Amino acid sequence: MSEESVPQQGGGAGQPKGLLQQMEELMAALNADLSALDADLQSAGRGSQESGEAG
Repeated sequence: MSEESVPQQGGGAGQPKGLLQQMEELMAALNADLSALDADLQSAGRGSQESGEAG
């Protein structure tokens, strides 16, 4: 990832925006990972349909 585009500032004004940007990028990456995991689980669940909604 290109985190170099966001300079690290010691001041309080630039810091929250940088942290918010990092959080948004992490959430997007997590969402992509969860989507891939969901697809894997659904394809695996089709092989053995044992009412996998417990949990």
